[in-house]
Amino acid sequence: MAEVHNHPPDRDVFRRAMGRFATGVSVLTTCLDGVDHAMTANAITSVSLDPLLLLCCVEQEARFHDVVLETGVWGVNVLPAESRSHAAWFATRGRPVHGQLDRVAHHRGAETGVAMFDDVLTAVECRTTQVVEAGDHSIIIGAVVGLEVPAHAGEALTYYRGAFGHLS
Repeated sequence: MAEVHNHPPDRDVFRRAMGRFATGVSVLTTCLDGVDHAMTANAITSVSLDPLLLLCCVEQEARFHDVVLETGVWGVNVLPAESRSHAAWFATRGRPVHGQLDRVAHHRGAETGVAMFDDVLTAVECRTTQVVEAGDHSIIIGAVVGLEVPAHAGEALTYYRGAFGHLS
């Protein structure tokens, strides 16, 4: 029998419920004053095809939040299954900012200059067009200004019920 909540559910119940929604895993990147910033994210989605728009959700307390709002440009690196260690690293709170990309092969996006990972399922460069505050997160909407789609698409890294997995 399903657990039913007729009253407003608490954070833990909501987190558990949303954990049952399988998502892909990406790493968001930006660069401020020559210093790269990155964070693991699973809250990204396409918004529009005309114009091309993408959104990401960033916790307002995350170090990445204020930096990405200041730069106005960001990258989305959609991770393949073999990049589980990268996803875990960029999800680690308190990791050093300087040198955090040293363990990941990357290049600079042609349109924004942000770090774009070499081994991805796809990579997108965005310029922020709108920011919407939503509870303890900001929804950052960006115009797609660059897109990298490798010829080979491997297995996707997924996140489900608090754990990484993969999808063919």
